[in-house]
Amino acid sequence: MSEAFVTAETTSGLAEGKERLRPGPEPAICTFMKVVEYQRFGDESVLSVVERPTPTPGRGQVLVDVFAAALNPKDVLTRAGKLRFFSGQRFPMRVGYDWSGVVRAIGSGVEGLAAGDEVFGMIQAWAGGAVAEQVVVEADQLAKKPAALAHPQAAAIPLAALTALQALRDEGRLEPGQRVLINGASGGVGTFAVQLARLLGAHVVAVTSARNAELVRSLGAHEVIDYATSRATSVSAPVDVVFDVFGNQRFAACRAVLTPSGTWVSTVPKLHVLASQLGSRFSSQRARLVLVRSRRADLEQLAAWASAGSIAPVIDRVVPMADIAAAQRHLGTRRARGKVVLTTR
Repeated sequence: MSEAFVTAETTSGLAEGKERLRPGPEPAICTFMKVVEYQRFGDESVLSVVERPTPTPGRGQVLVDVFAAALNPKDVLTRAGKLRFFSGQRFPMRVGYDWSGVVRAIGSGVEGLAAGDEVFGMIQAWAGGAVAEQVVVEADQLAKKPAALAHPQAAAIPLAALTALQALRDEGRLEPGQRVLINGASGGVGTFAVQLARLLGAHVVAVTSARNAELVRSLGAHEVIDYATSRATSVSAPVDVVFDVFGNQRFAACRAVLTPSGTWVSTVPKLHVLASQLGSRFSSQRARLVLVRSRRADLEQLAAWASAGSIAPVIDRVVPMADIAAAQRHLGTRRARGKVVLTTR
């Protein structure tokens, strides 16, 4: 999959070339950094860029100079207060879980990393904070950045690709020769799910709009269902896995298109999803909720695939951190094609 493809779909001048996305000279050490925070739940207007003291890495941690951070629907839902059961209500809250940057300093007990290493990863905790000039992360939640990718491209990978990989491989138990239906195939997680399902040897049926049909075909989808003219579950033959990325297809409605031992996987931690997972424990058809984990081994595998050109991030747009409100507003429309990325320097 060519790099020209993933940059051709971007805006904000990304198609002008990778060079403008390369980091400049190493920034000077300072005692304060810029970071995106909000003091209450609400719409995009609660977001602000503020200055805070630069954090210090503790044992097993790494201080990273962040060059790019990606947004996810999780950021929008958390800011709106819809995930407060998980995130809590301790303010200020910070934004962003995906990041790519350069190691500034390492805490005690960290091996295999040194200042100056280019790394990328996903913050596991609900605290977030990747949309900042610097961030402290756990050393086992990062990996060396794919050398062929600029920071905005690398930042687009972790959460979305980890979610897709762990949903298909671990929860869906997808095997070569099986059929998978991916509902919501043109978003951040969906674009990676199509590519990873092909890598796992599956026959891919993608559900998206007519506008994005060619995009998902170029990523490897064998069949495309236009949700505007057909039911999302109007498949030509039963599927072994339904990966409901978009979150609008219930397990009960999907059972008819699953094979007798098929699995439905959702990304949305809603009550009906948890109830379906619990209720399917004694059924041959399984309902599962994917809870993404930031694992170095998985990040290294994704980096290897990205370096080989087997997977590539699809980037909707790259904008500066100062445009955080507009970036989240666009993501909230659920019409972004791939990932929305912020540059922090």
